[in-house]
Amino acid sequence: MDEFMQAAIAEARQGLAEGGIPIGSVLVHQGRIIGRGHNRRVQQGSAILHGEMDALENAGRLPAQVYRESVLYTTLSPCAMCSGAILLYGIPHVVIGENRSFLGEEALLQSRGVALQVLNDADCIALMQQFMAAQPALWNEDIGE
Repeated sequence: MDEFMQAAIAEARQGLAEGGIPIGSVLVHQGRIIGRGHNRRVQQGSAILHGEMDALENAGRLPAQVYRESVLYTTLSPCAMCSGAILLYGIPHVVIGENRSFLGEEALLQSRGVALQVLNDADCIALMQQFMAAQPALWNEDIGE
């Protein structure tokens, strides 16, 4: 596994340790992490701080060209909100830790030309499966059910 997915998994574990949902993400530009984050909806009482959104927020305001040259790593398939942000900023490539626990808007992303790489990583799967079993109500809230 590459260092960037490892960094996203570390973010997911940090979120879980904080009492939140174990989803992490990093934004990579020219081989360097420029934004990292994890789902902080619980910790911040936020409606929108999914892992991908937190990584984008922590990257700060960037020129459009930077997004168009970046890769977003996320431990879980991106939901509709996060996929919308990926499309809005023109991020061309997303590496997904796993999509077995939750299949997000991958078809939409692909239809709009975003290259996806799904790893189905055992650590990512285990993190989500254990969390979903332990906190089903919180998980359902996070995905809007």
